[in-house]
Amino acid sequence: MKFLIVGVGAIGSAYLAFLTKAGHDAIGLVKRGRKLNRISVRGIWGEFDTPVKTVEDISLLGSVPDLIILSVKSYDTVSALELIRPVFGKDTLLMIAQNGYGNYEAAVERYGKGRVILARVIFGSRIIEPGAIEITVSADDVVIGDPSGILSEKFLTELADIFTRAGIPTRYEREVYRYLWDKIIYNCALNPLGALLEVNYGTLSENPHTRSLMDRIIYEIFEVTRSAGIETFWKSAEDYKRVFYEKLIPPTAAHFPSMLADIKRGKTEIDALNGAICKLGEKHNVATPVNMVITELVKAKELLNREF
Repeated sequence: MKFLIVGVGAIGSAYLAFLTKAGHDAIGLVKRGRKLNRISVRGIWGEFDTPVKTVEDISLLGSVPDLIILSVKSYDTVSALELIRPVFGKDTLLMIAQNGYGNYEAAVERYGKGRVILARVIFGSRIIEPGAIEITVSADDVVIGDPSGILSEKFLTELADIFTRAGIPTRYEREVYRYLWDKIIYNCALNPLGALLEVNYGTLSENPHTRSLMDRIIYEIFEVTRSAGIETFWKSAEDYKRVFYEKLIPPTAAHFPSMLADIKRGKTEIDALNGAICKLGEKHNVATPVNMVITELVKAKELLNREF
């Protein structure tokens, strides 16, 4: 397979490096002036350094990719989806490896069901410096699947095995959309508060005030998903919260959200997280006051950081 990685940030760099090291034909699309020739990887999945192929202009790709991995920030999703159109061949598939709600839906709207693979990515990667990343944490395998049920399970299982053998533990799951929503809930509860207060996940869990806010964020999300007909693995907010505090946070307690670095740069993915919850709530007549305040606070801090 020929892979094109669009969005060679922390996650995209991991896919480009691991696939290249495993001998696959992988190429990254990078912004002008940011061409990479090598990527150094360290962290929980081992240490290595590998030469990589990148292009700064999609017209220079040379041939149509079999699989495009989209790992841009959610606020760049729409522009990235249009950017790849010239190289999206009749047999090309697209894999959404992003945070938040709305990315998969935007891709399906443009390229159709059965052409888009959804990935729930739940490993942490951070950029140490240009061309160097650290894999910091992995709460579970990457989960891939096709919510439309059109793509064959055999193909998706084989694709998951390609990623696993390359060094990124991955499995196929029919219920991938539920896995995505598990991560959305997790990220909405932790990322904005961690970014605003500049603390790790464990600190948020231990502080009674932030724990109370997270409880309310989770409660509102479950009200929204119930009204919108979105299925999760949990029957209620209380069921989810038990797993959230007892099983999900402890392995990642020392982790700081990537939104912390983003907010310092003045731009985050809040619109695809708590902001998306607010929009879904408005659509289905569900009040989301805590998610709204969190969204506005993050946007306020974004603006302040851009001004200074």
